[in-house]
Amino acid sequence: MDNYNLTVLNEFILLGITDRPDLKAPLFGILLIVYMVSVVGNLGLIILTKIDSRLHTPMYFFLRHLSFTDLGYSTAVGPKMLANFIVDQPTISYNCCAMQLTFFTIFISSENFILSAMAYDRYVAICNPLLYTVIMSPKVCRVLVVIPYLYSLFLSLLTIIKIFIASFCGHVIRHFYCDGLPLISLICSNTHEIKLIILIFSAFSLVLSLLIVLVSYTLILIAIFRMNSAEGRHKAFSTCGSHLTVVVVFYGTLFFTYVHPKYSHSFDTDKMASVFYILVVPMLNPIVYSLRNKEVKNAVHRTWRLCLNILLKV
Repeated sequence: MDNYNLTVLNEFILLGITDRPDLKAPLFGILLIVYMVSVVGNLGLIILTKIDSRLHTPMYFFLRHLSFTDLGYSTAVGPKMLANFIVDQPTISYNCCAMQLTFFTIFISSENFILSAMAYDRYVAICNPLLYTVIMSPKVCRVLVVIPYLYSLFLSLLTIIKIFIASFCGHVIRHFYCDGLPLISLICSNTHEIKLIILIFSAFSLVLSLLIVLVSYTLILIAIFRMNSAEGRHKAFSTCGSHLTVVVVFYGTLFFTYVHPKYSHSFDTDKMASVFYILVVPMLNPIVYSLRNKEVKNAVHRTWRLCLNILLKV
């Protein structure tokens, strides 16, 4: 039988990051370290912002969800990608492929809007400081993260249903994980509708979230330059520095990966870019917030001293 469909297709073959045996061991070691640092860093930020009462503010509420989404999409891909380094033929089952794409889409899409919510939060903190606690109430903060999760869940399910109800004419995915576009290229039937849906929703998510970030930071910069105090300007810049760094790295990598002329980049280059935003960016985020944020560093010291006191008493 030449065609693979839902009834006979049990697994996909993944081409992986590289087919060179001499590179597999060093890449496995490096990416394992990167993934473990990412897990420890993001779990640490989630726990820290939850247990330290001084971090119970809107900024750290959004930071906790940023760490959650980072942990989510890197874990959706990372463990399976690492496991495939040590097997002769990297494969992924049909059901696992659908689950991987589902969770990856949910978390990566949610992160776009959580970064937007963080930008809006910084705008309110700098441009409307007297009304900050009123505007950024706990209820508003919850709404600003629940809506992205629900939207991302809808987008993910729509994409998955459209792709996996189709029949596949091949089973070799030209990637190291189950990405939407490589999967679509394996579908036997006309894929115009699926591609159009993905294009519209992806463009909407990316453009809307980036527009919110750009507008927020434009208004922030205007407000900062109007400040008379140099100390006030420095403090305002310092409150935005970590988030702006994360935004530039995240969106810059996404644009490099998806918004470029296809003839100007090789397939291997695209895979390396995907590795960067799937594993390296989630590792960098907690490091950036830890190194550039005195409140986080102070919270780490307080938590560390508390743990030591508990251990000494035991």
